[in-house]
Amino acid sequence: MSTPTIFPQPRQVEMADGRFRLDEATAIVADDRDLGELLAAYLRPATGCDLPVQAPDATDAEQVNAIILRLDGRSTADDAYDLKVSAASVDIAAPTVDGLRHGVQTLRQLLPPEIMSRDKVDGVDWEIPAVHISDAPAFGWRGLLLDVARHMFSVAEIKSFIDLMAFYKFNTLHWHLTDDQGWRIEIKKYPRLTEISAFRAETALPTNRNRFDGVAYGGFYTQDEVKDIVSYAARRGITIVPEIEMPGHAVAALSAYPHLGCRGAGYQVRRTWGIAEDIYCAGKDEVFNFLQDVLSEVLQLFPSTFVHIGGDEAPKARWKACPDCQARIRTESLADEDELQSWFVGQMDSWLTARGRRLLGWDEILEGGLAPNATVMSWRGSEGGIEAANAGHDVVMTPTTYCYLDYYQSEDRESEPPALPAYLPLEKVYQFDVVPGDIAPDKRQHILGGQGNIWTEYIPSFQHLQYMAYPRAIAIAEVLWHHPADRDYTQFRARLKRHLPYLDTLNVSYRRLDD
Repeated sequence: MSTPTIFPQPRQVEMADGRFRLDEATAIVADDRDLGELLAAYLRPATGCDLPVQAPDATDAEQVNAIILRLDGRSTADDAYDLKVSAASVDIAAPTVDGLRHGVQTLRQLLPPEIMSRDKVDGVDWEIPAVHISDAPAFGWRGLLLDVARHMFSVAEIKSFIDLMAFYKFNTLHWHLTDDQGWRIEIKKYPRLTEISAFRAETALPTNRNRFDGVAYGGFYTQDEVKDIVSYAARRGITIVPEIEMPGHAVAALSAYPHLGCRGAGYQVRRTWGIAEDIYCAGKDEVFNFLQDVLSEVLQLFPSTFVHIGGDEAPKARWKACPDCQARIRTESLADEDELQSWFVGQMDSWLTARGRRLLGWDEILEGGLAPNATVMSWRGSEGGIEAANAGHDVVMTPTTYCYLDYYQSEDRESEPPALPAYLPLEKVYQFDVVPGDIAPDKRQHILGGQGNIWTEYIPSFQHLQYMAYPRAIAIAEVLWHHPADRDYTQFRARLKRHLPYLDTLNVSYRRLDD
């Protein structure tokens, strides 16, 4: 009796005798009807079975030929679930709907890979082995970053991306919406952001940043589209955290509203990558009025507790030469431009905190002093996260050394599609240590979790995006869920080879494992 292959690997799995057979007479009995309907929708295409969703019947002590989704408060971990399969029924119990969602995704992986088909599959026995699984995640933040500022993806493609995230029990999509190369979200008070900032004249070629394709590029998501995506993700247990970049990575916005920059003129949406000298002016009050107006609309669209403000790669040359910025340094009794950036972030931190939200920024926000309520996303290695956690601040770990999925997957770059010129193989991703030993034991609770990042400078298509994400994202999902102290990559790889038919059935473009 072989143990089923499930990603991320559950904490406890006990096999038993027998199998549960799903057929037209099977019912879904759900304490949460919406989740029951979602499970029915998952199962319907491949099986052809339109399973009825029913509320529990208190008079019926034993459900037969049923998949039961039961809210049960006996577990102390909100995201925990307990799944029992017998010949008579499938019982998933959890203290929260999120826990039940995790159980549902595990149930899908207990069925044959053909369950992922969008069309009816004949000749398959829809059977589930008898098993008892007790499971809970190691971290509360299990995420992926999707950059749409450089290259966009359709609403349908983003929903497909979310579906696969849910399948692997990710719970956070960090949506990078603005940058020098494009502004991708409709802001009704500032229409020029979508009239001008959303479009660039052409794009740098992957092989040479100084050569261009000569093709205009752009677009944006309407507020209705954003609401639709946020709702779609929430139904699948995924919170979307928006990122609106400041004070750097702002050239697209400055192209539409040049008075917000130190120079006040001469901006164009960037055609190439890298770091721009032009950033928002920290000395002008209208900059903060603009950003707070933007975030006011963003908060209406995204219910997430966290709002990411970037804070990375903000050169200070313009501030050093700007009379308004220098006046701000004197007025606020700041030591230098690093402290000016800290002051800038502090203004946004106070504004978000007053509205019940939490500011999140890249580890550069540590420079010049960290705002009181800020949370740090550590990307330049783990050092920034270690510093922030030891100082009592919450941290999301996403170091380039393990988590940047826009890096090449092979040292033979000629055989791979264009990528950022760095190397991150699957084996290295699987070694991601989310809680470094340099964090004091009494501060380790400040590590909320981690995420993989997919920056899209060199990723113009959805198929390319999938190829860069998978199967490396599966390794990140497993590390963030289970965080095993001892990791056997050979065993992980063998399990992964058995699992890949699920991706094949979905026609996911992924990098094949080397033989």
